[in-house]
Amino acid sequence: VQLQASGGGLVQAGGSLRLSCAASGSIFNSGDLVWHRQAPGKQRDLVAAITNGGRTNYADFVKGRFTISRDNAKNTVYLQMNSLKPEDTGTYYCNARGYWGSYWGQGTLVTVSS
Repeated sequence: VQLQASGGGLVQAGGSLRLSCAASGSIFNSGDLVWHRQAPGKQRDLVAAITNGGRTNYADFVKGRFTISRDNAKNTVYLQMNSLKPEDTGTYYCNARGYWGSYWGQGTLVTVSS
């Protein structure tokens, strides 16, 4: 059981990035998929979540800028990040959770320069 996150990198403020997180098994399609982020020296915060039914939820600090989506055929969850700000810098982690437990990906680093 693995989650592989990718898509991070260095971007200027105002730019965009798209993160992906691929799961190794279709079991994740029955659960919620969540993106969290952790800035250096700070706690890990929930960024966005999507249920197996497609219902989404966002942290206030990304509403209107980020969009979470999932492709169950590809066992993948995405995070489209637009209008990035320096305070969006951090390591982004994907998390899959359901009746079978909770699994985390290894994280992908996003750095937004001013």
